Amino acid sequence: MSKVLQQELVALSGNEAVAYAFKQARPHVASAFPITPQTEMMHKFAEFVANGESTAEMILVESEHSAMSAAVGAAAAGARTITATSSAGFALMWEVVYIAASLRLPIQMALVNRALSGNINIHCDHSDSMGGRDAGWIHHFCENAQEAYDTGLINFRISEHMDVRLPAMVNYDGFIISHKEDALYLLNDDAAFDFVGPYKHKYTLLDPARPLTVGPLDLTDYYFEHKWSQLETYPRVFDVARDVFDEFADLTGRRYGFWEEYKLDDADLVMVVLGSSAGTAKDVIDEYRDKGVKVGLLKLRMFRPFPAEQLQPVLAGRKAIAVLDRSASFGGWGGPVFTEIRSAAYGLPGAAPIHNWIYGLGGRDFELGHAAEVIEALQKIAAGGEQPIHNLLGCRA
Repeated sequence: MSKVLQQELVALSGNEAVAYAFKQARPHVASAFPITPQTEMMHKFAEFVANGESTAEMILVESEHSAMSAAVGAAAAGARTITATSSAGFALMWEVVYIAASLRLPIQMALVNRALSGNINIHCDHSDSMGGRDAGWIHHFCENAQEAYDTGLINFRISEHMDVRLPAMVNYDGFIISHKEDALYLLNDDAAFDFVGPYKHKYTLLDPARPLTVGPLDLTDYYFEHKWSQLETYPRVFDVARDVFDEFADLTGRRYGFWEEYKLDDADLVMVVLGSSAGTAKDVIDEYRDKGVKVGLLKLRMFRPFPAEQLQPVLAGRKAIAVLDRSASFGGWGGPVFTEIRSAAYGLPGAAPIHNWIYGLGGRDFELGHAAEVIEALQKIAAGGEQPIHNLLGCRA
């Protein structure tokens, strides 16, 4: 094991932390359009460009659709490329988000999670990222600014690997993480870049000796096969990611995985969450552990590709599982995380009952009492009591 590097302890908001990670990766191109609560992230990156700390070409465009279009053009030309957005800005990128993944362009994006309209709301939920969960990007969710910074670096290594070549997004909760100042450790610029490494493109539009077509018309004779070749890529992400996580742990002392387990080894009752709510859940789990309740937390970090097979041993042998979704799947049977967890657990011997809670829409606080409410319900479920499959937390409906 290599020696853990000395790092600087600083106070930064989540937006500033991710801007530092993106700057340290030395991108060639940054395409940007403002939207709350992402704006300050690209403001900070633009500051690095203005003062000479970054040599990236800043492309300031007229919309988020154009931001992703510019990112696709730059990446196809062979450039390491970054962008960022939130909420309706991500939705406006929709068409080009799919194109980026289909063209196997490892663009890096900060998605600062915010509710989608209507009604207009600038606060956090996960409806934006969940709306794009099937577009083909790698999705990581973060609990705090430290994770957002680290993931900002880690994603370059995973998505740019020649066995992967997929775009990646670092998801972190709007205002809760993006604007809150937190204490975190930063690598120095050289160490961070040594970890990320210089960019190697797989193809470039700028090589006349190797002409190629990008984004041609693809009708019934070949489209299916091209989509299948893309689908075959996603299982490879897991092996690449494990190696990157190990290397980052050796470098920083901070170990990541597809998920984080908190007091889960002997837990009969399990809460599953994404993002900043994990911190609140951990505090309440500590209280119930002191009371002798065997409850633990499964904090998902990688949501796409979804690590279903890897999770199955973790889900097996439990008495009750609660999946908390900070987004609704309108017309669906449960939230997006719930449907994935339920599918992963399907057919497991003695599979535990799995129940869903929708919470925190539009920035509604996830309170200590809400976590306690879920744990109390899990106790009743494990004892054979009645509980609806689908539940609301903190809603006055």
